[in-house]
Amino acid sequence: MSQDWELYGFTPVPRDPEVLFKDHPTASGPNPKQDLFVADDFPLPDTPLVKEMRAFAQKELDEQTFNHSNRVFVYGSALAKTHFPEWKYAETPTAVETYALSCLLHDIGTAEKFLATTHMSFEFKGAIVARDLILQLGGPEAEADSVCDAIIRHQDIFVKGGNITVVGQILQLATILDNVGLRANLVHPRLIETTTAKFPRKGWSEHFARVIEKELTLKPWCHTSTFEVPNWKADVQSNFATDVRGNEVMRPYD
Repeated sequence: MSQDWELYGFTPVPRDPEVLFKDHPTASGPNPKQDLFVADDFPLPDTPLVKEMRAFAQKELDEQTFNHSNRVFVYGSALAKTHFPEWKYAETPTAVETYALSCLLHDIGTAEKFLATTHMSFEFKGAIVARDLILQLGGPEAEADSVCDAIIRHQDIFVKGGNITVVGQILQLATILDNVGLRANLVHPRLIETTTAKFPRKGWSEHFARVIEKELTLKPWCHTSTFEVPNWKADVQSNFATDVRGNEVMRPYD
């Protein structure tokens, strides 16, 4: 293995947020720290690889999913900077680039080109697509692996034990914040206001709920079914889609 793995976000951190945030100096308690950031404080890295992937994502994804991917970058960057400065994420340009690539491509498996053309769960197909693209464009294998790993695991919400990479954890925290409003109190309300203004939701909650339902119908074995009751069937209402539609934090911006 490459000896520069930490540069690309492979530092292990607890997978379970309940463990991660237990007795946390800035994130626990009734009044967590909320740094007054705005969306423009977290621009995507201006690197050739990010530019290529941004163009690819914008071409293949619908507008709502592309905007979601950009919001995830902003929210995750703010969460890391405010609550986990010891990760030195913001001080490591390669880690920021790796996280940006993970955000832009984490839902690429839901694109029309991929969702219904594979038997694989969208996260797994998307992770393979992302890894292949990064390598084709000359990206380091360690970076391609980090992005792939983060995308594969970004919906492992109910996994309690063990660890995950820094990039993977930030991606999970940011996606669940945008999708269901979980732990939105860890960022300043102004960040949400400016981020949704810059990258409008345009009915994201309903849009993503329908994507969930589509994949479950097409592939009832898919990884998304881990959010559902055991032996889920197509005539059973999706718990996950219901939670996404019930995102009260983001409802004013939808």
